[in-house]
Amino acid sequence: MSAQDRLGKVADGPDPSQEPPITGSERRVRIACDIGGTFTDVVVSETPGDTVMGKALTHRERLIDGLLAALERAAGELGVALDSLLHRTDLFIFSTTHATNAILEGTTAKTALLCTEGFPDILVRREGGSLRPYDYTRAFADPYVPRHLTFEIPERVDVDGTVLMALDEDLARERLREARSFGVEAVAVCLLWSTANPEHEQRLGRLVEEELPGARCSLSHEVNPIVREYRRASGTSIDASLKPLMQRHLREIAAGLRERGFSGQLLAASSAGGVVPIGELVDRPLWAVRSGPSLAPVGARRIASAETGSGEVIVCDTGGTSFDVSLIRSGELVFTRETWLGEPFCGHLTGVSSVDVRSIGAGGGSIAWVDQGGLLRVGPQSAGADPGPACYGRGGVRPTVTDAALVLGYIDPDYFLGGRMRLDADAAARVLRELGSSLGIESRAAAHAVLAVANERMISAIHELTVNEGVDPRESLLVAGGGAAGLTIVPIARELGCTEIVIPRAAGVLSAFGGQQSDIVREVTAPHFSDSDSFDFAGVRDVLETLRGRMREFTRSLPEELAGAAQAQWSAEARYAHQVWEITIPLAGGDLADDVALERFVEDFHDSHERIFAVREPGQRIEMSQWKGRLVIDTEKPALASRTRHAALRSEEASRPNGCVPGVRRRAFFAEEGEIEVPVHRGEQLSPGDCAQGPALLIEPETTIVLYPGSVAHVTELGNYLVEVNP
Repeated sequence: MSAQDRLGKVADGPDPSQEPPITGSERRVRIACDIGGTFTDVVVSETPGDTVMGKALTHRERLIDGLLAALERAAGELGVALDSLLHRTDLFIFSTTHATNAILEGTTAKTALLCTEGFPDILVRREGGSLRPYDYTRAFADPYVPRHLTFEIPERVDVDGTVLMALDEDLARERLREARSFGVEAVAVCLLWSTANPEHEQRLGRLVEEELPGARCSLSHEVNPIVREYRRASGTSIDASLKPLMQRHLREIAAGLRERGFSGQLLAASSAGGVVPIGELVDRPLWAVRSGPSLAPVGARRIASAETGSGEVIVCDTGGTSFDVSLIRSGELVFTRETWLGEPFCGHLTGVSSVDVRSIGAGGGSIAWVDQGGLLRVGPQSAGADPGPACYGRGGVRPTVTDAALVLGYIDPDYFLGGRMRLDADAAARVLRELGSSLGIESRAAAHAVLAVANERMISAIHELTVNEGVDPRESLLVAGGGAAGLTIVPIARELGCTEIVIPRAAGVLSAFGGQQSDIVREVTAPHFSDSDSFDFAGVRDVLETLRGRMREFTRSLPEELAGAAQAQWSAEARYAHQVWEITIPLAGGDLADDVALERFVEDFHDSHERIFAVREPGQRIEMSQWKGRLVIDTEKPALASRTRHAALRSEEASRPNGCVPGVRRRAFFAEEGEIEVPVHRGEQLSPGDCAQGPALLIEPETTIVLYPGSVAHVTELGNYLVEVNP
């Protein structure tokens, strides 16, 4: 069944064939959205034409409502009706943090795990490791699937796929009926060595359909065919638990868009740093985990390359709920298989390759609080969109980073979201006074302390990904995105030693912008053990050919209009003999066909191991366990163009020095200067070549950039901000 057919199963809407034809004179449209925990962002690009952005509060129970509200605002910027805009849209790219948030908040479906008899504690015992190995006061982390919902199934398959014990179907049915009595909505199946012979898992999948009609089921050999049992079981359990929730939301999104006139191609972001037809995400919602944050570095890479040509980039994405940091090295995204949700070794592991994004609970909605020792803390709890920060006027009663920024004068309460949402400055002042009272300081000092603590948490997260990995932040360009990105990025850059920051004009919607710049990406993997002393050339050749076949099948399933130029990248996971953890090594030429290619691979492994661990062991046997192909299919991307300026504003340029809005100033507090009056610059009234000297405020509809004393912002030819930071 094709991805488009699978989408048809979950999206009932108008028949695209019944839509009126689009004339050649009409502009074509490409839309990308990112539905976060607090805001829903959209980026709309016309061809030919301009790019506009929209932002609205997320409706967590019905994601389509917040999405349509953001689209309405973008359509208003273009001066067209939403239905007309969607009717002219060729491509819609969807991403969301909803899957990740559901896991962290424990709102996924009740899920059962079926495992091989004798191995019920795979999720309980996990893998070794701890960030705090000597802290014996901490309780052991709960498994993703509770032990009472883990059911042992008599069966056994050997490492080579030989059936040692036949599947006991009668007992399996009994276990499934027991699961049904618990009200299970989804079932994960992870049997030993199903990657070598999936027969028993496939049969259990059919039994689930018979005994638990309507329940979703995920099979580990399909979700993540790797040999590490915990990673395979964890990823499969996460996938199954997300299916009821994500399939419902995907159905609502697809049907809601088509009801409003959309008849183009609907793609969804995956954690692999690209997009896939949304039907693929219906089958594998595990790919939606961390998918939204994975698009921010995609957008940042395009902007950094265009603005400075830099291939060494630190990407900071500060949203309402979290702060995400990622790297671009030598112009390439950095990937990891260690994708933990929550604290490493205590949270939950997806087990699939994804863009390496480290997240902490430090966003605009992060709550400031005082612990039992009297110390100020910020996050990880967030006020989200409902009730949101106190200044939103929606019932929030606890101070947040956004409230603190408002009290310090960094946010214009009358121009939040471009004036579409008025903030309650009195409510922000009240909750900061209460916080200050708990700390024994006045409200403005408390607000400054909140931002300082949040900054330290963000700087620590950046150090973990850079300094701890051998990357010097002083040699990297900083790209800042997210709605709260501009509030504190200048002091963060100073602390890191970065001298330049690029803040895109799409900073407030960076992940959605990254969706606009994404290619179609599909990863395929297969396990096969071999080593450098007795390399199995024939076996590896067969595995790689099988993966190539899966890539060809995926390419054939794509609609013709999405079939662009394709490139395949190949790699293997390898380790020194008897080690535990592998590293990923590219396959030069896409295979290991002879001794010369094997020798080159071995040398590449030694070089990579020495670079990462400062250890090299020439002559040591190298083991390979996993083989991976990454298919990248180019998509046509919107041009990076500067903002369309109104003629009236252009005519005023000569009368407004450095792009400053004449006569507009407001009071803001800086530790270096105290409370002073600073100029306010509106982004829509700035043109390429303008500059602004700090202290000052640059206000965009989706974000505010605080220029601290000693910093200077230049508007680039592409309409972005290049900020110079003096140490």
